[in-house]
Amino acid sequence: MKIVFMGTPDFALPSLKALIESGHKIAAVFCQADKPKGRGYKLTAPPVKEYAVSMDIPVYQPDKLRGQEELMRCLEPEAIVVAAYGKLLPKAILDIPKHGCINVHASLLPKYRGAAPIQWSVINGDPVTGITTMLMAEGLDTGDILLQRPTEIAQDETSGDLFIRLAEMGAELITETLDRITEITPTPQDDSLSSHAPMLSREHSAIDPTKSAQELHNLIRGLSPWPAAVITVGDKRLKIYRSCITAADGTPGQIANISGRPVLICGDGGIELTEVQPEGKRRMTGAEFLNGYDGQLPTFPSCPLRHANA
Repeated sequence: MKIVFMGTPDFALPSLKALIESGHKIAAVFCQADKPKGRGYKLTAPPVKEYAVSMDIPVYQPDKLRGQEELMRCLEPEAIVVAAYGKLLPKAILDIPKHGCINVHASLLPKYRGAAPIQWSVINGDPVTGITTMLMAEGLDTGDILLQRPTEIAQDETSGDLFIRLAEMGAELITETLDRITEITPTPQDDSLSSHAPMLSREHSAIDPTKSAQELHNLIRGLSPWPAAVITVGDKRLKIYRSCITAADGTPGQIANISGRPVLICGDGGIELTEVQPEGKRRMTGAEFLNGYDGQLPTFPSCPLRHANA
C-alpha cells in the first residue's frame, strides 16, 4: 500500500520501520521542525526525520498543514498513517486517502485523548492501558476505533518504560490494521467515557509529601523521565526518577536514612528514592545519593523538604 507517514518522536519510529519491513511503500514522511537541543542548542532533526533520510524517503516539515493539500494529492497516498505527529490534520487532508488517515494512539480510547496518554495513565495509577488504531476525524482523537490491544502496567513501571513497550505494540497494531483494513468495521467512540490527557510541564513536578505513598509513587513513575518529580533538599533541587513503596514512620516531608536507603516520609508511609539526580550532578542510585552527603547538609532523618519551585 502507498502510504504517507506522519510522526515526529521516538514513539513513531517503530511504526515507520514496521511499515517499511511489511512491504508498504512510503511515499513521504511529514514531521515537525528541527529543534535546538543540548547545551549548545544545536539544531537537531527529530528521530523520524533522521531515519527517513537514511532510507532516502522524502521528508516534509511544514509549519502548517493548511495549504499542503495539493502536495498531499500529488503524493497519492492510499492511507495516511499518523503516530505522535503533534499537529491536527485539516479536513481537506483527512479526505484525501481512500483508506483514510489512521492514527496510532497510546491509550484505550476514548480514555486519555490528547498529548500525554502514557504519562497520565501511570500518574493516575491505572492497572491497564494499551494501543488504539483509529480513523482520524476533525476532533482531538475522536475518530472511529479500528483495533485495540491492551497491556498491563507494572507496579514500578515508569512512563519511559511504558513508552518503549507501547511504541513496539503500536508498530505491530498498525501493520495488522493495514493488513485487515478492508475487513475491519470501525466502531464509534462513546464520548461520555472520554477523558483528556493534557501535555505535561514542569509545573507538574512539585511533590506534596502529605499525599499517600501510592499517589507519590505513581506521580514519580508518571513524570519519569520528563519533566521528573522534584523536591528540594537543603537548598538544592533533587529530581526523582524511580521509587518504590516501603513502610516508614515520621513526619511527612522528611527524608529518613533506612539501612542506607533514602526514604521520603509521606502521608501514610514512605517512598524509597531508588534513582535520583541531585542538582548539577549525574543520575545515581539512592545509596549513592546518601553517600554524597558527608555532613555537608543536615543529618538524616532530620532533613526537611521544601516544595520545589518547578
